[in-house]
Amino acid sequence: MITNYKSVFLNYLEERVQVKEPKNLYQPITYILSLGGKKLRPILTLVAADIFGGNHKKALDAALAVEVFHNFTLIHDDIMDAAPLRRGNQTVHEKWDANTGILSGDAMLILAYQYLENYDATTFKKLTSIFSKTALEVCEGQQMDIDFETRNNVTIEEYLKMISLKTSVLVAAALKMGAVIANASKEDIKLIYDFGLNLGIAFQLQDDYLDAFGNPETFGKQVGGDIIENKKTYLYIKAIELVAASEKEILSNLFNTEQQELPQKIEKAKAIFNSSGATKKTKEAIKNYTQKAFDVLESISIASEKKQLLKEFGESLMNRNV
Repeated sequence: MITNYKSVFLNYLEERVQVKEPKNLYQPITYILSLGGKKLRPILTLVAADIFGGNHKKALDAALAVEVFHNFTLIHDDIMDAAPLRRGNQTVHEKWDANTGILSGDAMLILAYQYLENYDATTFKKLTSIFSKTALEVCEGQQMDIDFETRNNVTIEEYLKMISLKTSVLVAAALKMGAVIANASKEDIKLIYDFGLNLGIAFQLQDDYLDAFGNPETFGKQVGGDIIENKKTYLYIKAIELVAASEKEILSNLFNTEQQELPQKIEKAKAIFNSSGATKKTKEAIKNYTQKAFDVLESISIASEKKQLLKEFGESLMNRNV
């Protein structure tokens, strides 16, 4: 069922987003959008439109806006992180250059808003209101993420707030936009947003775990990238909480230097994550937030088979290795 939504969306994406002049502006856009990926957010927009009694075809432009915006943030994030790989391929700034990445990203943000112009005035206003709020929150989350790289006292609460803004709000907004297009009730729109928020946190925690412990052949990004960049992930913060003073100093020093031999740095950090129990605690948190999402699902006034569809999708995300 979910694969049907994905193929419908991919066909629409191919039809609507094409290379035109100037090629150096539009080729990077089609490139990043063609690199595969789960297409989690646009699928959720289409699913939400259907489960609330609408028609997923009417949600295609909103789904496209969400996906193009998401990929715009990836281009700019990759430049900020100096990341070499995205979905197992060269990042846009590596394949072209940073200036091209910045400009093509800017164009994607504008395109995302243009796709929403295809809705009637009332729906357009509702969708752009959700979209603008979410876009700003994603920027806030990204800034928090950057700030945390040079801080040694990041708390679990702060970290969860950051990933909620950087990742979860867009997952939640994708669902909310589908629900708005289907004219769902205010209560159901709020609940589907909360479902997405919890699912998004679980998804990002899973991403943190896979960044350290994923299979390089299936993960699609540089394994250990967060460790190399000194990112204070859930794994790191939990390890600092749980380890003895001597190991705390080792871990803290590892995450405050660029001079470490990178393979050794990654292995040392992973060993401490495991021995401290931080790996186990991260897996527990992933389960807890997934369950929170499923608990919210129970209150939404849709048929049980539609709840089951969302539940199965959530479970498939938590059991992924990419």
